[in-house]
Amino acid sequence: MRMNNIITTLILGSLLAGNVATAQTTNALNEPKPHQTFTSIKHINAGDLNVGYAEEGPANGPVVILLHGWPYDIYSFIDVTPLLTAKGYRVIVPYLRGYGSTRFLSDKTVRNGQPSALAADIIALMDALKIEKATVAGFDWGARTADIMAALWPERVKALVSVSGYLIGNQEAGKKPLPPAAELQWWYQFYFATDRGKEGYAKYTHDFSKLIWQIASPKWNFDDATYDRSAAAFNNPDHVAIVVHNYRWRLGMEKGEAKYDVLEKKLAQAPAISVPTITLEGDANGAPHPDPKVYASKFTGKYSHRLISGGIGHNLPQEAPAAFAQAIIDVDAY
Repeated sequence: MRMNNIITTLILGSLLAGNVATAQTTNALNEPKPHQTFTSIKHINAGDLNVGYAEEGPANGPVVILLHGWPYDIYSFIDVTPLLTAKGYRVIVPYLRGYGSTRFLSDKTVRNGQPSALAADIIALMDALKIEKATVAGFDWGARTADIMAALWPERVKALVSVSGYLIGNQEAGKKPLPPAAELQWWYQFYFATDRGKEGYAKYTHDFSKLIWQIASPKWNFDDATYDRSAAAFNNPDHVAIVVHNYRWRLGMEKGEAKYDVLEKKLAQAPAISVPTITLEGDANGAPHPDPKVYASKFTGKYSHRLISGGIGHNLPQEAPAAFAQAIIDVDAY
């Protein structure tokens, strides 16, 4: 058995036994478990959507909501979830709009990928499930969604875990040019801005998204079964429209919906986040991400940052589930 697997086993055992592990410096990495699935996918009408979501753990436990990004899905949290349920948490893992079994209730609803809409979706889900307050954690789109929830609805967010930190942006900021090296990292955003890109993503969704996985997590040795388990979520009929709109909206090329204008005005002010927060970063994240020093001041409540070492890329919850779960447990105790 390789040394990193030995370390991983010790960390997972420590978590399940109730001991506090120093997960932020370890690598719970690189051994995919492609046949694991959530026991069931539930559905509930919430806002504009019928949301598909996994739910595990005791019904009366403190709630944790786990939010995935693009191009990922709920299986980013397949190994995080049992670590949390073993501690008594009720874990909710929803498919975002445009993913998996989540569907729009009306054909007339705009297939809108703007960030405030995704955050409003999760607040609507909490309302539908009668969840007053939850710890919220995520990465990529999910981290941005969690950040927005914590900034705009702090009364609904007990604590926050955000991979890559403060990701709240706005259209005006998105229009400003970046240094060439930074622009290069966003190549797919500019690809989606073209008709060719929209058609290309629709035609090659599976292969395109797999390439993003490889670029964003260059040291993660996921296998085809692990990828395909998540790629099934991209067969959603609204997936391409939501993804393309999200990135075009960021560049100011697409409009959002008027009902989110008030939220967007607040987000344009780059509001501080006051709820207890732990931010995380992988030491091998190949996706665009800010320097933690840049955003630390945006978290005005109890706050800490952890660098997760051992070749951890962008999909941090799936690559280092023990570290991600420990951050949730720790921030919940702040």
